[in-house]
Amino acid sequence: MKRTIFYTLFLLTYANLSVFAKNAKNREILYQPIDSLSIAKGQVLFTQNCTSCHQIKVDGIGPKLSGVTSVTSPAWVKKFIQNSQDVIAAGDERATQLFLKYKKAIMPSYSHLQEAELNAIVDYLATTKPIKNNFKKDYGVGLSNPIPEPIEVSNLVIDVKQFTQFPVSSENGKYPLTRITKLVPQPSTGQIFMNDLRGKLYKMEGNTPVVYMDFAQLMPNFIHQPGLATGLGSFAFHPDFLNNGLLYTTHSEKTGSAKADFAYADSIKVSLQWVLTEWKIDHPSSGVFSGKPREMMRVNVVSVIHGVQEIVFNPMAKKSDADYGLLYIGIGDGGAAENGYSFLTNKEERIWGKILRIDPSGRNSKNGKYGIPATNPYAKSANKRALKEIFASGFRNPHRIMWTSKSDMLTVNIGHANIESLYKIEAGRNYGWPIREGKFVIHADGDMNKVYPLPTNDKIYNVTYPVATFDHDEAKAITGGFEYTGTLVPALKGKYLFGDIPSGRLFYLNVADLKQGQTAKIKEWKLTLNGKSETLRNLCGNDRIDLHFGIDAQGEMYIMTKADGKVYQIIGAKE
Repeated sequence: MKRTIFYTLFLLTYANLSVFAKNAKNREILYQPIDSLSIAKGQVLFTQNCTSCHQIKVDGIGPKLSGVTSVTSPAWVKKFIQNSQDVIAAGDERATQLFLKYKKAIMPSYSHLQEAELNAIVDYLATTKPIKNNFKKDYGVGLSNPIPEPIEVSNLVIDVKQFTQFPVSSENGKYPLTRITKLVPQPSTGQIFMNDLRGKLYKMEGNTPVVYMDFAQLMPNFIHQPGLATGLGSFAFHPDFLNNGLLYTTHSEKTGSAKADFAYADSIKVSLQWVLTEWKIDHPSSGVFSGKPREMMRVNVVSVIHGVQEIVFNPMAKKSDADYGLLYIGIGDGGAAENGYSFLTNKEERIWGKILRIDPSGRNSKNGKYGIPATNPYAKSANKRALKEIFASGFRNPHRIMWTSKSDMLTVNIGHANIESLYKIEAGRNYGWPIREGKFVIHADGDMNKVYPLPTNDKIYNVTYPVATFDHDEAKAITGGFEYTGTLVPALKGKYLFGDIPSGRLFYLNVADLKQGQTAKIKEWKLTLNGKSETLRNLCGNDRIDLHFGIDAQGEMYIMTKADGKVYQIIGAKE
């Protein structure tokens, strides 16, 4: 099960209970599980695999699942998990109506799940009680189609070749076979490194991935479950790595592993902790890992989603620049807003939902483990409680950060239920979450699955809006790419390539169109493999692609499909 294992189980929830009532022949007598061991197993399976999209009592990426077995039969639930698309294709009334209502979101087949696993999940869900709603205020209907204009399919066709196949890291060959998410060069040598969220950092020796670090061995409290983004979240080599041997990583650990530098009230659940670590590598030029860790920062998070998925140095900064050697950190809101704790995010006194900038060589932070750059926007704030680490605010999940050839800083922000966004980042700006989703109003104390037009007095909120955006009619979760700066494919010069994580849909825009206060036009591109027309869905053999992009030292670009662990290099293009 992955991010979407229960994504379309919202077809079973309370958005349209009248459909369920009318379809009584599909219901059974209220299911009451009695096997406590199965219930416990089901809760573990649900927590490990489903809570990245679904909670029990509150809406998340998908709706809450409390009391789902009181409105449909366990057999139907299991059938839907195993192959939701077959149920929809067969014309099932409840599936079809809500499939259309929720913008045709689908989930792939999970026929590989064992019967005992399915039974355990259903047993656990059957212990939960129905909840009518989880929001305090009714703000009205909301926009049914926030961005009516469809994304144009362009004439751009990009050719790729397979670069490598990563070792399967899942148990028993379950999808996704790998959890590869980041591909970047080591700045001193240009050697490509990649991470698998399940705990391994690889170096590429030619086209062969070789394990460089294994976090399961290095960090005794390391966990890569639950949640799609938990595990070895990100890594960043210091730009002067070959001389100083400094490497930075983020990873998740089980709750209570150590005292957090950034925490909240004890009454709020801590689902896991994120840790930023500096590694001092003994022999940087050897290519063999040997070194010691130094913990720099530990952060508690409310749920298993939206952690610390990105750390990066500005690759455009030279040694003479003030930005050289400063580490940028993308921290999501940890699911705070959608779990009812919106007060934890978008405040200058709180770390969640921010992009930070720190000086790893300094020691003037509150915990004395890193430095605060004097040029940070809150470095001289009159608010003594303001976090001086903050560079920019107002993000749900700023999971990729990159720079253009003109040194403009960009980040992609994965939205909630409606809008995906690309932002141009400038120091001290507020990008809106959780009062804005893209260019629309969202209410954290209302139904967060709805968005509304901006108010007439919007300027008083001082929100900076996306330079590019699309809604969930088009795709579900934006994945950040890069501006193409290589030489192999001249037709891609000046284009920023990106896409949609689950569907693998491929997009681009012109970098020259990325201007603050304006919205760039997004277009779709098509793919060929060694000159033959293909789709990532067909290549993966799976409906959820888990798409990510990478770049090497020469500016050549790669696409990664986490579902099957393959990496493709872009080698040509034509329009």
